[in-house]
Parts: sequence; structure tokens; C-alpha cells
Amino acid sequence: MKVDVKTLDGQPMAQQEATVVVGAALRIAPGFVATTLDDPGGIETTIEAVYSRTQGRYIIRAVITRAVDPERELTPGNLRQLVVQQILQAATPRCIALTLDDLGDPAARWLTLADLTRTEGKIIPAWMATEVTRRGWSEERLLVVQLLYGAAALSGQPPLQLMTIELGIPHRTAGDWVKRTRDKGYLEGLTYFTGRQADG
Repeated sequence: MKVDVKTLDGQPMAQQEATVVVGAALRIAPGFVATTLDDPGGIETTIEAVYSRTQGRYIIRAVITRAVDPERELTPGNLRQLVVQQILQAATPRCIALTLDDLGDPAARWLTLADLTRTEGKIIPAWMATEVTRRGWSEERLLVVQLLYGAAALSGQPPLQLMTIELGIPHRTAGDWVKRTRDKGYLEGLTYFTGRQADG
């Protein structure tokens, strides 16, 4: 799904807009506005989402839907086809920033999760996934678990499922890793509830 993501005040979303610190090494935008166009239907949908520290994720505050074609009518049928959660999930990677450099380095290069995904095809490069699964507990493993958990939880997706796909580990192992990472303080401000609804 193609989405246009902007800041709450209408500026293009970029890594420097990620100013809220979550976990131990992630920064996120405090909120965003994302717009997508359903080309066959000519229906444009815009969502406004903000980060809630209490809920540990982005929450949707507004949804605006309009027919782009002046002859098109919004009906209950085409409104039911809108999947607001998919828009949120497509926009969130543009709002999460991370660095692969030393966090203490003022010259550290920050990039968005969308940039990393676009260049490597997955969130975690294959070499990094191999390293963190092969070795024992390390700072790198904690940071990777934090990144994957954060990427999923912020957009309302199941974090353990993403970890099993990205790292090739069993679901139970992913759960153990999340618990240990949370105990170390790396998941502060990030929450995912299993019972959360998958649709918008």
C-alpha cells in the first residue's frame, strides 16, 4: 500500500522528525498524518495518529474519507472495505528512526525503518539476523529484539510473529527473548496486547 506520510503540521516525514525516545535506542515521530488513494475506487483516506506512551503504540485519532471523483458517492459498502489498520501499518516505518552506529556518537547516522527495509528488503539484514541468533546474549541481540518488537507494536502488529519471520526463530524463543529484553529495560514505552483487534 502506497501512503503519503506527513508530520502533524503538514511537513514531509523524515528521520529528524523522530524526536520521542522509546526503548533504549529508538526514536519515533510524536504523531503523523497518512493518506492513501484507492485508485480503482477513487477513494482517498487520511488518518491522523499519535503516539500514546500509556498504550505503548500509535493510536488513531481521526479518519477522513472522501471520494476524489465528484460523481462518486461514499456508500456503506465501500466504507466497509476501508482497512484503517493497514494504513497505520504502512505509515509507521516512516516514523521510526534508528542508528546502526554507536548511540553516544554525535555524528551517528540515523535512518528511518522504511529506509532500512527499502535497502535490505527486510527490517533486519540477513547477516545481522544470523549474528544475533548464533551468539549468546549481547547488546546487539537486545537492540534487534527492541527494533523488531517496536516496529510491530507501534503499528498494532504481533511482535512475536514478526520476530519469527525476520530471525527464523520459534515463537516460544521469540517470547523468551522479548521477556528478557523487557526485563533489561529495552522495551520501555512499547506495548502489544495479544487481544488487540487486527482490523481498523
